[in-house]
Amino acid sequence: MELHDHGLASDLEMMRHAAERRQVLRWLLAGAATLPLSSCGGGSDASVTVAASVASTGISGSGTVTIPTAGACPVIPEETGGPYPADGTNTNGGSIINVLNQSGVVRSDIRTSFNGATGMAAGVPLTIKLQLLNASGSCASLAGYAVYLWHCDRDGQYSLYSSGVTAQNYLRGVQETDSAGNLAFTTIFPGCYAGRMPHVHLEVYPSLAKAASAANRLKTSQFTFPMATLSEVYAASGYTASVRNLAQISYASDNVFRDGTSLQMATVTGNATEGYVATLTVAVNG
Repeated sequence: MELHDHGLASDLEMMRHAAERRQVLRWLLAGAATLPLSSCGGGSDASVTVAASVASTGISGSGTVTIPTAGACPVIPEETGGPYPADGTNTNGGSIINVLNQSGVVRSDIRTSFNGATGMAAGVPLTIKLQLLNASGSCASLAGYAVYLWHCDRDGQYSLYSSGVTAQNYLRGVQETDSAGNLAFTTIFPGCYAGRMPHVHLEVYPSLAKAASAANRLKTSQFTFPMATLSEVYAASGYTASVRNLAQISYASDNVFRDGTSLQMATVTGNATEGYVATLTVAVNG
């Protein structure tokens, strides 16, 4: 055994430093436990790890604390626009379909058709609220960006494409974000058609002017809704087919959401009588 004799003053000084190291460790552990979790889009936070090795203080073992990094928000996954985008990237009946350059497409209420069409989609009222954030810029709000949003009606049909509604262009619209990166659409709750979980499509553009051409889109994605909300909505009149179709599909078997829904699951409040509000934070590389 190694002997030492530095005197009482030296021993007291060593004990004081050990006590200080213990206090620092307690502060780290307590502080990490009370730090707010900051996220956007529902995804996992980027983090840093603080390792405290305290063997020299007389405390056995070590502590590892994960602390969220401020300003970290994962980018919403890139997804297919599907076969019914009406953004000029495909055709139906031999003709290119593009609502992005049509008069009236910039609107908040997308329940009705526009540009000469007069149909209106029936269903449970739904307000969709999105906030765009810059994932490559400290999650700052993206003001002046644009979102093109579309989805099927309560029967699972897409305007301009599905039989019986090819003359309609409802449930499609473009909105510009405000100074806080927010925008909202008034619509109806989409139905569930065979083979897919209920979902809403979106394309993000760097400006309203550039939203006139799909070539300028920054992100194409989709989002969905909690199962409890879907079951409640589809108990309402007009969604009978959705009840049957929903029973035959799940997030795990859906070809888009089977790799996870953490960044694509909207938060929903409300009820089938008064309507619902779905909110989602959408982070993109702006």
